[in-house]
Amino acid sequence: MMRKIIISGALANKPHNGGEAWVRLSWVLGFRRLGFHVYFLEQISRKACIDASGGASSDVESSTNLAWFREVTERFGLAGASALIDVDSGRTFGLSESALRDVTASAELLVNISGHLSHGPVMAPIRCKAFVDIDPGFTQFWHAQGNAGARLAGHDYFFTIGANIGSLSCPIPTGGIQWRPVRQPVVLEDWPVCTEGDRGRFTTVASWRGPFGPVQAGGKTYGLKVHEFRKYLDLPTRSCPPADVFEIALDIHPGDHKDRDNLRAHGWNIVEPRDVASGPESFRRYVQLSGAEFSAAQGVYVHTNSGWFSDRTVRYLASGKPALVQDSGFGRQFPTGNGLVPFRTPDEAIAGVGSILADYERHSRAARAIAEEFFDSDKVIADMLRQVS
Repeated sequence: MMRKIIISGALANKPHNGGEAWVRLSWVLGFRRLGFHVYFLEQISRKACIDASGGASSDVESSTNLAWFREVTERFGLAGASALIDVDSGRTFGLSESALRDVTASAELLVNISGHLSHGPVMAPIRCKAFVDIDPGFTQFWHAQGNAGARLAGHDYFFTIGANIGSLSCPIPTGGIQWRPVRQPVVLEDWPVCTEGDRGRFTTVASWRGPFGPVQAGGKTYGLKVHEFRKYLDLPTRSCPPADVFEIALDIHPGDHKDRDNLRAHGWNIVEPRDVASGPESFRRYVQLSGAEFSAAQGVYVHTNSGWFSDRTVRYLASGKPALVQDSGFGRQFPTGNGLVPFRTPDEAIAGVGSILADYERHSRAARAIAEEFFDSDKVIADMLRQVS
């Protein structure tokens, strides 16, 4: 009999977000590749549901969220192995309630991304539960402050992509928890090297503020991506040659129109994520038609030296696209300088642009090699299984 694994994370809760879909799908596809029978479970509340116009939906059944959930799960072969759970009514969409009970009673492991699955009747029967933290700093500071948003309760193992948590160089509190470093898996066959695209086109897909507010801890305020990106506004006008394209598929609120206008005034090309990266395939195509990535990071990741690394950046590397990204202390885990180029100042960012363009083929080969060595789903998942067995 095939061993059963449950993956849980926010898919329906993030409709039409191709990048976020890949964060969850990569775990599903990686376990499936190793021969596991994989189930995907997600919970949603009615207050999180929207209709086709973006307004509040009256229920889960008629929501855009459920339609998106069904579209993605069917596309990736999960139609008969997934369930969206309405936590307000207990109703499930997908697996029947009896089938869901059987799965949760017999599964070997729950991989709970961000602790998303917390609905007691569903979570309780699962015998081994692994929390996977993809927001290091937010999670641990919230937990230390008693914020229920951390959602750590009920888990047996705790993994984080903040690889430096627990080290002397990182002030993020552990809360007495053994945080185990984990890397973001990528199924390399799903993300082949792509030689298409203008090598001078630096892109990223981003949310200007994201879903969380700044974190205050220890007398400090740790800011968001908006606060970091502003430091690099003039990069397009300072880079050489100036004809290089710097583009962001940017989710930005209309209230931040001054920032949007300022970005454009400094030479940034702003495109709508819904137009270029709304689905898993279009997100992949957007990454693979880029020349390289340029991105700043959340302030809490950077200024705690957390070792955080972007799942999105993993996709660029796997595609053979060099990544020029703000340093969060990840150099302790990965080789940098070729393919993966960190920066902490505008001058370092400009130098990174020049380095990538001066020897693009070398950086491209190194980018793929980093993905193969450190993020191959076979290796990442095998390492996790060794720790929870």
